[in-house]
Amino acid sequence: MKKIEIYDPAMCCSTGVCGPVADPELIRISAVVHNLKKQAVDVSRYNLTSEPDAFVTNAEVRQMLVNEGPEVLPVTFVDGKVVKKQGYPTNEELEQWTGIAAAELTAKPRIRLEIKTKS
Repeated sequence: MKKIEIYDPAMCCSTGVCGPVADPELIRISAVVHNLKKQAVDVSRYNLTSEPDAFVTNAEVRQMLVNEGPEVLPVTFVDGKVVKKQGYPTNEELEQWTGIAAAELTAKPRIRLEIKTKS
């Protein structure tokens, strides 16, 4: 199974729902990462604001930040190799890397509700 690591730019949270306007791309990638984890894919996201040590300990990310600045983020690694810079991977790219259909990556969770009525 592939190992995917995503290094996010500095932000207050990774969901995209904080602040005055929700970022649909952050919402999409949050859902996709959640679904990848449900499929037992080894996937991690690191936020520059809350997890700066991850950026310092990864020599390649550290060097990209020095050479290209924070505009290089987000950066995605698959099995330790940079596969995308300056943008989040598309569903199709993730499908290609993991073998999991793009439709499954974006599937919304199904919630089953049971309504009990008083007799």
